[in-house]
Amino acid sequence: MRRPIWFAAGAGAGVYAMVRGRRAAEALTVEGLRDRWSGLALGARLVREEVARGSAEKETELRERYGLVPHGPLELTGGRHRAVGAPEPTIDPTAPTTDSEGSS
Repeated sequence: MRRPIWFAAGAGAGVYAMVRGRRAAEALTVEGLRDRWSGLALGARLVREEVARGSAEKETELRERYGLVPHGPLELTGGRHRAVGAPEPTIDPTAPTTDSEGSS
């Protein structure tokens, strides 16, 4: 009764080793390496696209939250803060000033 069990176990191990050996040999051929490289490139492209999509979604969300114009010059709606890149306010030198120290 034990011999058929050991025979089946040995045959199964031999088939398993043979299949794994073929896969390893195929992976080390030029075509196998090319397939692995193209799979790696595809994975990298998918990750890059996913990161770009997430970045665009987050930027849109932040622009909506802070009231920034989606395209064009950066502006904040309301408040006293200016957006980065907005022009500096100009001061009119001919305008009268309210100087409390030397005015009479």
